[in-house]
Amino acid sequence: MIYLNDHTELLDIDAALNKVSEQRREQALKFAHESGRRLSLAVYLLLMEGLQKEYGITEPPEFDYLKGGKPVIKGHPEIYFSFSHSGTVALCAIDSQPVGADVETPRKITPSLINYTMNDEEQALITSAPESLPAFLALWTRKEAALKLTGEGIRNDLKSVLTNAENIVFETKTTENYIYSIARFR
Repeated sequence: MIYLNDHTELLDIDAALNKVSEQRREQALKFAHESGRRLSLAVYLLLMEGLQKEYGITEPPEFDYLKGGKPVIKGHPEIYFSFSHSGTVALCAIDSQPVGADVETPRKITPSLINYTMNDEEQALITSAPESLPAFLALWTRKEAALKLTGEGIRNDLKSVLTNAENIVFETKTTENYIYSIARFR
């Protein structure tokens, strides 16, 4: 399931801090700016909502971290999740199989960013699209979702991520305010 909050600017930080685990509270408070705290808390609250609805889990989850930093829920190896946030949008995907998720809000992209992250075929798709920004963000969210799915995280060779993803299925949604992709193994 996909849980999304596209109005995280409305999140009451103090109330949220009282609902989350001590581990998440400490992590959220490390952010220097309120926006970072809000997003950190918002994705966690989405996970809590999903765990309650889908699994009946009411306690705030604690995390262990795999090599590469991917979080897993302590005591629940059967539950997979992935967090993402951008701007004022927070996203959490929860599944019974490995999952990766990424959300992006519109922002300025430069030709150098496109060149650094996209291969020739992807660059051609972007330049031939009616609007280049949504085309770029759709590809970018797929790449990041795939890397989160595999647990690799962002790496140096971003151009080949999707060319080696024939065993991954993507779900991408585009709105005026955000684009997200969810990645799962076939």
